[in-house]
Amino acid sequence: MIDPQLLRDDPDAVRRSQQLRGASVTLVDEAIAADAARRAGIGEFENLRAEQNAFGKIVAAAPKEQKQALVAEAQKLAARVKAAQQLSADADAEFTRIAGAIGNVTIDGVPAGGEDDWALIRQVGTPATFDFEPRDHAELGELLGAIDIARGVKVSGSRFYFLKGVGARLEIALMNMALDKALAEGFTPLITPTLVRPEIMAGTGFLGEHSDEIYYLPADDLYLTGTSEVALAGYHSDEIVDLSSGPLRYAGWSTCYRREAGSAGKDNRGILRVHQFNKLEMFSYVLPEDAEAEHERLLAYQESMLQACGLSYRVIDVAAGDLGSSAARKFDVEAWIPTQGTHRELTSTSNCTTYQARRLDIRYRTDSGKTAPVATLNGTLATTRWLVAILETHQQADGSVVVPDALRSYLGGLELFVPVS
Repeated sequence: MIDPQLLRDDPDAVRRSQQLRGASVTLVDEAIAADAARRAGIGEFENLRAEQNAFGKIVAAAPKEQKQALVAEAQKLAARVKAAQQLSADADAEFTRIAGAIGNVTIDGVPAGGEDDWALIRQVGTPATFDFEPRDHAELGELLGAIDIARGVKVSGSRFYFLKGVGARLEIALMNMALDKALAEGFTPLITPTLVRPEIMAGTGFLGEHSDEIYYLPADDLYLTGTSEVALAGYHSDEIVDLSSGPLRYAGWSTCYRREAGSAGKDNRGILRVHQFNKLEMFSYVLPEDAEAEHERLLAYQESMLQACGLSYRVIDVAAGDLGSSAARKFDVEAWIPTQGTHRELTSTSNCTTYQARRLDIRYRTDSGKTAPVATLNGTLATTRWLVAILETHQQADGSVVVPDALRSYLGGLELFVPVS
């Protein structure tokens, strides 16, 4: 949820953010009205409760012959207090509903527009070129005995696959390299639950316009997570965390599940868009004033991983209309995919400022002893999708694939993936 104080003090900032996102600006005015009604309801309830407390002392001190009449009056006052309490609760729920539909206020400099309106931050490396007709990752995976899509479809349906042989080993190697990177940078590793309660899923902002992409188990009232960000955000929900020694940083390893609803015909071939994959996700809890610096830090970790894998990539500043509701800014890192002749997102990192923490009630104690919402950030350090870029970038004419130097120690010294007979 956005900061209610910002809504009162600078509603134009919230309106500008909504405009950048291409979202409803009238929601801001509705939220302001709902906030006023909520505060009025709280004031009415508190005034009546104070009157009730004062009247209770009068009743307690009154002579016996007066008490019967006073008790009857006290009962009427109690009914008014109860009604005011309900009205206050209803007004609070209405404000939460309306304000909860407003996306996080974007950070200055985020581009306006939608999916195609991103801004290029930098491009790194030279896209791979070949003196032969390159094979795509699906064909390479079949030649190497690394990816079995046909049997994945047979067992589970479209957008499922088996990683086998060197394919399975490559993913595990990549994840372990990422884990070592996370450990070196001070992250605490976690293997996270992949099923979460609705309030945790909602708290992270994933039950908005893309909720149809999430798998839901109605018999258990649980959601399958599409990223360990959800569980990592929920890890400290309803807590006051200690940031006196610096940020809390976690690296969550999990299998992830996504319906990929509405993406039929886009990136269908191979394992670029699938329903199930593995991922190592970074997650940071930081002081709000340190969030932008932490965002750059997470991005640097991601770039170092892509560079270690020998990949050409670009970093883009995602446009406001393409941000999820919880992100105030997001950087995508897109690797060059040779057979597609374009860049595809391999990883992203989002600064969610205090938006998720307000919804999940995650706070820290300030120097004055009061509590305030923390800022949360996330970023992927490795995922199954990276195999696409690694296989295609490092392929040779005979269908073999050169293993990037940084991954060889995680593969027992293996330097080359060769086609199976």
